[in-house]
Amino acid sequence: MRFGTVRRAVLLAAASLAPLSASPVLAAPKVAAAPAPAKTQVPVEYHKLANGLKVVISPDHSVPTATVGVYYGIGFRIEPKDRTGFAHLFEHMMFQGSKNLGKAEFIGLVNANGGVLNGSTRFDFTNYYEAIPSNTTETFLWAEADRMKGLDITQDNLTNQQGVVKNEVKVNVINQPYGGFPWLDLPQLANTNWYNAHNFYGDLKEIDAATLTDVQQFFKDYYAPNNAVLVVAGDVDPKQVMAWTEKYFGPIPASGALKFPDISEPRQTAEKRSEKTDPLAPQPALAWAYHVPPKNTPEWAAMRLIDLMLIQGADSRLTRVLVNQKGYSGNVSGGINWPLGSAYDYNGPMLWSAFLIHGPEVTDDAILADIDAVVKDLQDTLVTPAELARAKTKARSEIYDTVGDGYRFGLVNLLASFALFDDDPGRINRMEAEIEKVTPELIRKTAREYLRSTNRTLISLKPGAVAAAPAAAK
Repeated sequence: MRFGTVRRAVLLAAASLAPLSASPVLAAPKVAAAPAPAKTQVPVEYHKLANGLKVVISPDHSVPTATVGVYYGIGFRIEPKDRTGFAHLFEHMMFQGSKNLGKAEFIGLVNANGGVLNGSTRFDFTNYYEAIPSNTTETFLWAEADRMKGLDITQDNLTNQQGVVKNEVKVNVINQPYGGFPWLDLPQLANTNWYNAHNFYGDLKEIDAATLTDVQQFFKDYYAPNNAVLVVAGDVDPKQVMAWTEKYFGPIPASGALKFPDISEPRQTAEKRSEKTDPLAPQPALAWAYHVPPKNTPEWAAMRLIDLMLIQGADSRLTRVLVNQKGYSGNVSGGINWPLGSAYDYNGPMLWSAFLIHGPEVTDDAILADIDAVVKDLQDTLVTPAELARAKTKARSEIYDTVGDGYRFGLVNLLASFALFDDDPGRINRMEAEIEKVTPELIRKTAREYLRSTNRTLISLKPGAVAAAPAAAK
């Protein structure tokens, strides 16, 4: 179970960050993507139960499998104050047993049927999903409903998972070179609203402070049908799925205590800089971030293409300059909502961020001068039709890869996100059109407003004593 889709080939070849594993659940192995369609046309049925549960069904009879996903509208961005890491901790609790399935029996049920499963905690949701033989769809709808209505919340389970989460923090952050850099660090510096700016992996003391009453109340308030989306994609009959959904999820009562904080961010008007020392890091690094336009706006679509033009792929501008021409690093990594998700699966303020690890002979100022030159050209000069077309092709390719994934996890993620945040899962079939509308003039306008230096946050990471000792001995 992952804290997020943290596929980050972002560090030295021998020191890449591991996924934020949250439990012994096995991640899905790679499966060859289905052939990409000429245009995204996903069948979508959308329903709502009387208790508020949103239900999305996408039939696909190409292979006899189905993917079931349940997304809850509670992520680490809106977890309680003084309980940092609580949303992630609770993700673990959902695998500790329910009314009719004992501890780890949900996992065993999936494995016994030849399926795969996982779960993750993100900025604005926590999700659980499994790909299984389609003839077992009813079984897993029952199982997901069973833990939605009757999680086994005990002190033993809580204590056990507090220990698991604390060890995870130690392994992936505290005792890891570049641990938490920059994906934990940048949001805390760039944002001013606590909900966007706290350590969402969690302070160890606050993880310990979570009580059984806290967990029980959290479950009652947020793990409810009126704060959830059920997605079923694959070899299923939509009418039959709805009948099962009504049977198993329909009786679960809605929460009357859904309360969400204000997560808005003021416009940044001055560049922010910080320095961090990492005693385990063998080389220095530089990270930067800009606040992106509000979602579902023309400027956001333009920023999506700017990301592709500047940092995604070997032909991207920053890769050409910083890696190929100047040789500062072997790669530049980054993106919108990177590395914890995609440009589509969040709901609120977000950063476009990036970083590189470089040699000690390279200064931050030299790197920034080159970044600024690339950005200034985008702000001053209209992109060519060829470069814009190439970015749009990249965007379409990413959509096709996501929708065509063999396990359908990417498809389920998009459908759930669009239902949960926009009340509009059918948006999946308009993604290409949103991108196609972007013009060179909109690219330039967006770059001028959102890639200005006063909208930027920088963190310079310096190696500490462990890395410096061998150099001093020479």
